[in-house]
Amino acid sequence: MAEVGRSKVEKLGVEELKEIAREVRRRTVQTLHGAGGGHYGGSLSVVEALTALYFRVLRYDSSNPSWEERDRFVLSKGHACASFSVALSMAGFFPGEWLESFNKFESPLGVHPDMHKIPGCDMSTGSLGHGLPVGVGMAIAGKFDGKGYRVFVMVGDGECQEGSIWEAAMAAAHHRLDNLVCMVDRNMLNLDGPTEEVMKLEPFTKKWESFGWCLRCVDGHDMGQVVEALESVPFCEGKPSVIILNTIKGKGIPFLEGKVSSHYSKLTDEQVSQVLATL
Repeated sequence: MAEVGRSKVEKLGVEELKEIAREVRRRTVQTLHGAGGGHYGGSLSVVEALTALYFRVLRYDSSNPSWEERDRFVLSKGHACASFSVALSMAGFFPGEWLESFNKFESPLGVHPDMHKIPGCDMSTGSLGHGLPVGVGMAIAGKFDGKGYRVFVMVGDGECQEGSIWEAAMAAAHHRLDNLVCMVDRNMLNLDGPTEEVMKLEPFTKKWESFGWCLRCVDGHDMGQVVEALESVPFCEGKPSVIILNTIKGKGIPFLEGKVSSHYSKLTDEQVSQVLATL
């Protein structure tokens, strides 16, 4: 598949997006295998969301990553950097050949994203719980400066066990940041086990609503639902929006789907060949 690319005004249809998502998933598997292993689970669960963002929703110019009017995206769950890097490369921010060096010595692409090394990356992340607070700051700055950009932040559900997430959620509602969108990858698993056993999040949707956010829940692997939700923000005037993406950790690799072990895994050459053939 050729590099897709995208200007700040182009839009692709849902069926085209599904094909791109399939390719993003394939390249993510290849990238992680070439690196000797990595975060398959959390990278694969957000593929549809990343595809919808970079090939339908976000306003940006890949030839000018610092364009002031661009929408901002913060990958707070930075361990999904593999699929994020694939999406950026396919969107034209840097050559696809860079993926071959993923997590290798002196590569700009690491296990977590570095805004000083990766074109198109708006924030360095990895320490969980920091992305949403930064997104709140970006959204406040946009309001203060009279800019029309939106800020999208992708967080993990396990990450929502961090107190800083809820401090940021409270601040976002207080400042009426309807230019801010939080996308929660609700795959029900974190590094140590099911989220509801490690530290219970439910009633999860009621928590967000009680903090003053307008909410939508969608199937995070249904491209139509993801696109419809993203293109409907802000859900309420004067309030931040949150989209709960119900996903499967390790989506696309049958023997890793829904398993804690998918968080960080190594696959054999034979397993990768089987996965790529299936995808």
